[in-house]
Order: sequence, then C-alpha cells, then structure tokens
Amino acid sequence: MFPSMEKHLTNTIAQSKKKRCTSISAFSEGELANIEVNNELLDLEHRLRKVSEETLSQSASFVFTLKNQIGGLAAALKLFQDNRINVVHIESRKSRYRNSEYEIYVDIEADNSRLTDIVSLLESQVSSIAFGNVPCSPLDKNGKEITKVPWFPRKISDLDQSSNRVLMYGTELDADHPGFKDKVYRQRRKSFTDIAMNFKHGQCIPYVEYTETEIQTWGTVFRELNKLYPKYACREHLVNLPLLQQHCGYREDNIPQLQDVSNFLKERTGFQLRPVAGYLSPRDFLAGLAFRVFHCTQYIRHQSDPFYTPEPDCCHELLGHMGLLADPNFAQFSQEIGLVSLGATDEDVQKLATCYFFTVEFGLCKQEGDMKVYGAGLLSSISEFKHAVSEKAEIKHFDPNVTCNEKCLITTFQKAYFFTDSFEQAKEKMRSFASTIKRPFAVRYNPYTQSVDVLDSARQIATVVSELKGDLCIISDAVKKIRCNG
Repeated sequence: MFPSMEKHLTNTIAQSKKKRCTSISAFSEGELANIEVNNELLDLEHRLRKVSEETLSQSASFVFTLKNQIGGLAAALKLFQDNRINVVHIESRKSRYRNSEYEIYVDIEADNSRLTDIVSLLESQVSSIAFGNVPCSPLDKNGKEITKVPWFPRKISDLDQSSNRVLMYGTELDADHPGFKDKVYRQRRKSFTDIAMNFKHGQCIPYVEYTETEIQTWGTVFRELNKLYPKYACREHLVNLPLLQQHCGYREDNIPQLQDVSNFLKERTGFQLRPVAGYLSPRDFLAGLAFRVFHCTQYIRHQSDPFYTPEPDCCHELLGHMGLLADPNFAQFSQEIGLVSLGATDEDVQKLATCYFFTVEFGLCKQEGDMKVYGAGLLSSISEFKHAVSEKAEIKHFDPNVTCNEKCLITTFQKAYFFTDSFEQAKEKMRSFASTIKRPFAVRYNPYTQSVDVLDSARQIATVVSELKGDLCIISDAVKKIRCNG
C-alpha cells in the first residue's frame, strides 16, 4: 500500500478512538488513482471495513423525526427489537420544525451491517433521519440544530410510496374550479384518480376511452396551440412534435394514451410516465425526475374553459412537456435537477422548485435572435401563451439567485416571465445554481438497477471512477478510429 494511503488510514483509526461515531473522510483523486492502478482496492476495502467495525460496533447515535400518526414510536422501536439491536439511551422532544412531529434521539450498540439495515428500515417509517457524526445531544455544543436528511426514494419502486401524496385537486375541486358544480365531470375525475392511486411501478398505464366532450376539448386546445407553435415555440419542441404525431397519435381528434407516450419516451431518452391524481409536493415531483419518471395527469380540463386551466391536465402534460422530454439533452438536465433535490433541505427544495417553475414551466429563451417559448405551462395554455409573447408581459433576465425568491402563481397568469440568451444558457444557469445546494453526501443514478447510489465512502467513489475509466476508454477508442477513417 502506498505511504499516503497508509497514513490516511492510520490517521482515521487514531481519530476514531477519540470519537463515538466516526465518518471516514474521502480519499484524494491521486489516492483513488493509485487504488485503481495497483489493484489494492480489496486490501483498502478490508482496512476500511475494519475501521468501520472498530467504531460502529461500540455505539452509534442518530435522530429521527416521527410522522404524526398513532403508534409511530412503537413501530419504530419494534424495528430495533426485530433486528436485535440494543438501545442504550432514548429521549424525545417536540420537533423545532413542525409542531405535529416529534424528534427521537437514540444511542444504540450495533455492528456496521446492522446499523446500515436499521437506517434503511427507519427511512421508510419516519419523516427524516440524521445519522453518522451525530452528537450526544440533539443540539451541538454551539446550540446548532442537527442536520436532518429527509427521506427520499432509493429505487424506482419507492416512488409507489410518494406518488399518491397529492396536495391539491385530485377528486377535491375548489369552489372556483370550472368543473366544481359539474357532477358528471367530478365523477369522471374520480375514475382518473382511482387509476393513479392504484398504479404500481412495473404496471402498464391503463388505456382510457375518452368521451366525445373530452376529445372536443382536446381538439380545441390542440388546434389553437398549433397556430402559435410555428412562430413562438422553441426549436426542440418543434422538432419533436411531428415525432409525437407519428408515433403516439397526436391528432386534433385523438387524445394520446399515456402508455403509448411513455413507450416512445423510453426509447428516445429513457424517461417514462407515471399517472398522478393531481399536484404533488415539489419534493415528490422532483424525486421522480431523478429516476427519469415524469408524473403525468390523465384527466382533461373542463370543457367550459379550454383556453386555461388552474391545474395540470393531460393537455398541459402532453402538449407542454413531452416535446422537451423527448430531447436527450433536456432529459439529462431534468434528471440532474431531480437528483440534486434528493435529501436536500425543505428550503433548498423550494428554491430549486421555484427556479424549475420559472424555467421548465414558464421559461423563455432567445433562438436566432428571436424570443421563443420552452416553458410547458405556456406551451399548453392558449391564453397565457398569447399573453407571454405580447407587449403586455413583463420579461426579466433569468438569474436563479434572484428568481428563486419569486412567487409562483398557479391560478392566474405570472406577474413576470424570465428569459435567457439561449436554451443552453438556461440549463447551465440551473446546473450552476443546483451545485450550490449543500448535502452531506452526493448521489448517482444507476441505470442498470434503476436505483440511486449514495456516494459517501471511498469504496463507492472508487467504483464510480472505475466505471468512468471504462467509458473514457470507449470514447478514446472511438476517437482513434474516427481519426484513422478520416
């Protein structure tokens, strides 16, 4: 083993004797390179495991927040009993974030594998959890709150736990909703809600036989928007709309089926659709993007006002979002935003969602010197589309650090719209802003297992480096062949 690596591990072991719960610091790029070149990964892994066992087999501490439900604490404590984990100390207090929740501080004795298991089990039972370098009190010596990591899905099937947490609409419509007094429409909405609520990952999205009234409403929206697209829609939308017409049945007299569109996107960019009953929280919606899953409504707006809707409907999803989700670069960008949201604080998720709202939903950009629309909320709303491209609209330059504090309006037109000098600039600004969000770990999507890997150890980072090295070899070989053929 190289001296620098030996020294790194020696220091880590020495530090572990002074602390009750130790996290192993990451290795430098040079050390990781030495791991790969000298085939010392197995030895390193053995040493790291030994360090981990020396610290965690003695004691560990963490804090979790209970959901506001009967029997929550009993269910959580039963997990410790079932996994034969000794609870040395436990205390509780009301959450300082939500009055309806309680924080539970726990000292336990467990080996490394059991600690990993109990944390994974608790994540599905509690609102949030903080673990690792947790001090012996819920507050550190400076009185600062412990950093809590909210639960987030680790594999694509975990979306089954969050996709039904609808915040608005679904079967419940506000009194000012166009369809509030229409019993037939409300009953129809219930049937769509049932489909979404019963859907599980791996199932096909049920095909819907739309009524004549629904098709007429779709036809009005489709016809009027297609009058605006050629002059005002962004290039990416215009390129993919004909493909959606060819492969997914986009026509004035036909509402496309979500499963058909999902199959098309899967082949184009790896995205797939999942039915949803209404508005999700920003955290739950963005989490879906991390797995290249787009939560998509199946119902349609009320026929009395096809030019505007106070909520997302299939016109908004299919005509506003699908054209850009069929673009590989935009799909990659969307997933990056989703990954950044996983485990972020509520405040950071809200800022991220606000920037997403004013770009992906209501954004403008310049292409070939002209202002173009790429926001799905505009591309699917006849009235607001016309307003946004008129002289009446207030247009501001997009700055994520400023825009993140703007108020998102759902039931009326936006007070202002934000533009960038190019579509690429919008994506780069969002990426730059997303990089400022702080988390105690990084995440990476594994497309082979459709799961999220949490990168918080040298072993995991070394694995990623190895995989990237293989990809770079492929690219290098391709470049050599292109040069030879040229």
